[in-house]
Amino acid sequence: MSTVPTQTAGVNVEPVTEVVEPRFLNREASWLAFNDRVLEEAIDPDNPLLERLRFLTIYHTNLDEFFMIRVSGLKQQVRANVDVLSVEGRTPLSQLDLVMETLRPSLVKAQRCLQRDLLPGLAQHSVELTSYSQLNPAARAEWNDWYDRFVHPVLTPLATGPTQPFPFISNLSLNLGMYVRSPSTGEERFARVKVPPTLPRFVLISGNGRTPPLTYLAIEEIIGANLHKLFPGVDVDQAWPFRVTRDADLEIKEDEADDLLQALEVELRRRRFGEAVRLELAAGAPGRIRQFLRRGLGLDESDIYDLDTQLGVQDFAQFLGLDLPELKYAPHVGGTSTSLLDSSDIFSNIADHDVLLHHPFDSFAPVVDFVRQAACDPQVYAIKQTLYRTSGDSPIIDALEEAVENGKQVAAIVELKARFDEENNITWARRLEEAGVHVIYGVPGLKTHAKLALVVRNESGLLKRYAHVGTGNYNPTTARVYTDFGLFTADPRITADVADLFNRLTGFAEPASYRRLLVAPRHMKKRLIKLIRAEREVAEEGGEGRIIIKCNAITEPDIIRELYLASGAGVRVDLLIRGICCLLPGVPGMSENIRVRSVVGRFLEHSRVYWFGQGGDPAVFIGSADAMDRNLNARIEVLAPINRPDQKQWLREVVLERYLSDVERTREMDSEGRYHRVRDTEPAGGPDVHQQFMGERSD
Repeated sequence: MSTVPTQTAGVNVEPVTEVVEPRFLNREASWLAFNDRVLEEAIDPDNPLLERLRFLTIYHTNLDEFFMIRVSGLKQQVRANVDVLSVEGRTPLSQLDLVMETLRPSLVKAQRCLQRDLLPGLAQHSVELTSYSQLNPAARAEWNDWYDRFVHPVLTPLATGPTQPFPFISNLSLNLGMYVRSPSTGEERFARVKVPPTLPRFVLISGNGRTPPLTYLAIEEIIGANLHKLFPGVDVDQAWPFRVTRDADLEIKEDEADDLLQALEVELRRRRFGEAVRLELAAGAPGRIRQFLRRGLGLDESDIYDLDTQLGVQDFAQFLGLDLPELKYAPHVGGTSTSLLDSSDIFSNIADHDVLLHHPFDSFAPVVDFVRQAACDPQVYAIKQTLYRTSGDSPIIDALEEAVENGKQVAAIVELKARFDEENNITWARRLEEAGVHVIYGVPGLKTHAKLALVVRNESGLLKRYAHVGTGNYNPTTARVYTDFGLFTADPRITADVADLFNRLTGFAEPASYRRLLVAPRHMKKRLIKLIRAEREVAEEGGEGRIIIKCNAITEPDIIRELYLASGAGVRVDLLIRGICCLLPGVPGMSENIRVRSVVGRFLEHSRVYWFGQGGDPAVFIGSADAMDRNLNARIEVLAPINRPDQKQWLREVVLERYLSDVERTREMDSEGRYHRVRDTEPAGGPDVHQQFMGERSD
């Protein structure tokens, strides 16, 4: 038991007594541990060089979102004197301290990875990042002239002073900060120059742009060398790069919004003005620049991160398109499921039997074809679909528009509040509405995260429903790099449930129950707890209780408590959790029968599978829901049953078993919450789990 200190960012906070609950891990620390696993892939010399760079850019992009949402939320709680403890018993201020303590050593590793491994490795392949100081006089003159023509006209220097207050610094922008001094009066002012985001971060100064040898120069160095042109007649000190992260979480009171789309547009405009939560500053910057920025942004010293490498590592994604196949994974194209080899009539295939696809190892094309064929089929009367995130040039959007042109009833549930895709979804919503699609923005107070498509077809005078239930978004682009499952079915019980759920989303219906689907928020959590307890009863009666859950995160306290009780009764529990896991495995007397593993590799693990042994007649579900508070209690989510015995067997004996036995890409959590690479302690197990699936086809 401890009393937490009382001040942050100049705000007094009443002391709150916290009692850390040993049965739960902190959510934020667990997320940081996941991001560390991404960083490990960047550090791993066994990965191709450009893939390592890709993992490093993902690591930093993840951190940006973490600060914009999670850290900003904790800071808001501190400012508001919120004394609600986290599930493991920490105050918001204590969690912030934990984040800073955990993150800083990882950032050191990330900087070393870029500076000592990746950039030198690229240089060995004749892709070099040089500095302005290394250019010869002729090259400097050439790039100074380029600056005059293409950069200088778009720059706006901002100096502070009596009539010029501290400038607004936009979220995630790269900036140069310096002091300028009048030689006649000696007056000094801080000045800031924003690096234009419309220009390439790394300017190609030698080479053809695709194949080595290639030499690049960071644009901020060219700007820094020409600052005297922005500030003529004054002395300019050395410029120091810095970058600001702001609160980007949206606050929309849907019950008070007459027009959700309009309210969201207003909030999106406000997002860029959110409170600052992090300052990244080039290491070695003078103390007065550091303190000026800190005070101007309203930050604490603990919110400043000194980096001795390039800021905005995400911009190195520019290099990922280089024509260097030897530095990348070999290309992979998903196959076609044997159940859909004749894709000329996808409905006849589905009518015969359920089809289960495993992306990206199975192509996503049948999912697109499902909507396209429905749009053109004269026997199809109606199409209904949820859209959470989709691609920039979506063939599914095109198909829905074509369906309207062909006289079909089309309804789309567009989730406007899909984080960081809000602007895209507003664009899609407007475009679909203009085409004549019935567009609904979901249920007030809940995000619609379920992945559903429903087609109603006239067959010999009778209406027949066909459905697709997925674990991932209707996005052909991410379907090539995310692992997901998709179930096609004409099972009348499942399709009737899907129809009922769409009626709830588009109308004012409130089904008391569903026949086969597990639907959140009203029903899913209860059913999952019931299934966990059933395994516990099997074990208590001397049978083999068995649970396997594969999802992105597990944080829901009641689910975790039930899994602990099941473990205590002898149920063997395997959890394949890509990201956050607040459950602690392997603790005697609490969770000794629970194992937690995490796979991070070539593809982003995104599929969700819930497998319950049920004494030999397993219940198996796939769907959109993670075992998180938000998914089970604050979202529209769906888990669909897998009914075919052969598909259940394939999921258990092939898919889940490969994940559970993987050595190369798996980390396992110990009883103290730390992750260890399995390959460091177990003998090599051959190809990693993703390699095993590549080239195979499910049915």
